Amino acid sequence: MTALTLTAQQPGAVGGRSEIFAGSELETYLRDLQLVGVVTLYPWSIRSFSPVELDALFPADSAVHPWARRYELRPPAPSTLTFDVVRPTVSARVNTTFPYGSNDGPIWAGRGVTTAVQLGFAARYHALSLTVAPLAFVAQNASFALMANGANGRLVYADGMYPVYIDHPQRFGDGVYKVLDPGQTTLRLDAGPVAVGVSTANQFWGPAIDYPLILGDNAAGFPHVFLGTSHPLDLKVLRLHGRLVWGKLSQSSYAVDTASGGLRFMSSVLGVITLPWLPGLELGGSRFVHQSWPGLTHLHVRDLLRPFGYQYQANQPGTLQDNQLASAFLRWVFPRKGLEVYGEYGREDYNQNLRDLLEEPDHIGGYGVTYGLRKVFVRPGARMVSVRAEIQSAPGLVLASGRDRGALYVHGVLQQGHTQLGQILGSEAGLGGGGSTLAVDLYHPGGRWSAALTREIRQNRGAFAQTDDRSIDLLQALRFNGLFFRGRYDITAGLTAVYEFNRDFGADAFNLNAVVGVRANVTR
Repeated sequence: MTALTLTAQQPGAVGGRSEIFAGSELETYLRDLQLVGVVTLYPWSIRSFSPVELDALFPADSAVHPWARRYELRPPAPSTLTFDVVRPTVSARVNTTFPYGSNDGPIWAGRGVTTAVQLGFAARYHALSLTVAPLAFVAQNASFALMANGANGRLVYADGMYPVYIDHPQRFGDGVYKVLDPGQTTLRLDAGPVAVGVSTANQFWGPAIDYPLILGDNAAGFPHVFLGTSHPLDLKVLRLHGRLVWGKLSQSSYAVDTASGGLRFMSSVLGVITLPWLPGLELGGSRFVHQSWPGLTHLHVRDLLRPFGYQYQANQPGTLQDNQLASAFLRWVFPRKGLEVYGEYGREDYNQNLRDLLEEPDHIGGYGVTYGLRKVFVRPGARMVSVRAEIQSAPGLVLASGRDRGALYVHGVLQQGHTQLGQILGSEAGLGGGGSTLAVDLYHPGGRWSAALTREIRQNRGAFAQTDDRSIDLLQALRFNGLFFRGRYDITAGLTAVYEFNRDFGADAFNLNAVVGVRANVTR
């Protein structure tokens, strides 16, 4: 008879094992521990991690690290049915002047107050695991001046520069905006080397933290099915870790009407290799394809395998309506130095042929480059300091031959662009032209202190400053944030001062963003 086991906790611990989602606080913490050798080397470019993968990533019981006494980060007992609570979390965000916020999953924080709640559970038996963690939020969505985009009706709320070529609303209507999202919900089977499952959880592709080019947690996760490896396969000369993903993407209520109602079918392939003789190095790439939703009864094998095909010739006469993005990336960890470096190159669509690629690699679609560096220092008293710098460049320009190259994530055929429910699937800064972040995190037994300076191009109309001194809509932000452990509660609080130069190519504007959240342990 199988026993049901609740997560055992050391004195003062509040769980946490079921809350290591892609881009989450605890996932970032494990990544920092990897840099100082407390967590084993493992590729970080295919996330979220499965429970099986996390078993190998948890620190040893004897390891000394800042949060060793706070969270129960250890594998469950073998051969038992385990049950964990995804601790209920309530949060509130306030923007004084205009919408601001990114990399927070389904949540869209407009002007005014936005409140959110998340809770759920996780169960696991041998290779089978289930996480149910829905999220709901309500945005006050108070009014503010919109950028005139030349559209009428509901499309006046659409993107200021590309109202019919990307589903990226400036504002979600003129009233309260409410969303109930299935959140980080996943059912998966990790049987030997194979992983298969269904999910609505966020995925992170590539090593970026703030500015992932193809897929991150800036938008809600989308319903998808996946098939891949449960862990890197040892092929002697290299180790291979990969995943195929097929899913359904939806649009907001403020995008253009299409025959499919804005629904799209996505198919993708993602792979990472590591080399036994170069520990810490991971190399990989991804390809993501959008096409109009064909309906489940009209799906063909060619639709499932589209990421493996070459389709330029079919696209030339307009017979194939799709939007393709691809990226290549690397990450190299030096645990004895507490250091990692990483980079990613991504782009829209594809070149005509090899000659076109060599002559003008930026032809047709936009491109983006993200690169970063992260350094972690271990300090006395179970303290740890993490310093990171990450930069993304995604410019739009006219090439030498006079052929235009559009902005990253914008598409003329599938007019929703690279989005899900009105938010960009990749980096929020990629649409405008890029961004940069310099951040410092201080981990200590009582929580975390953080400070960050960011610079992001919100919009760019491409004119030189000599002829248009308001051609770049630029956000500069200074953020202070803390995490505080208080008994059964984890409390987060943050304040961000945002100064926007040339908002909507007009006057400057200032916004104050405040965030507070409480996560409660219900099993203590």
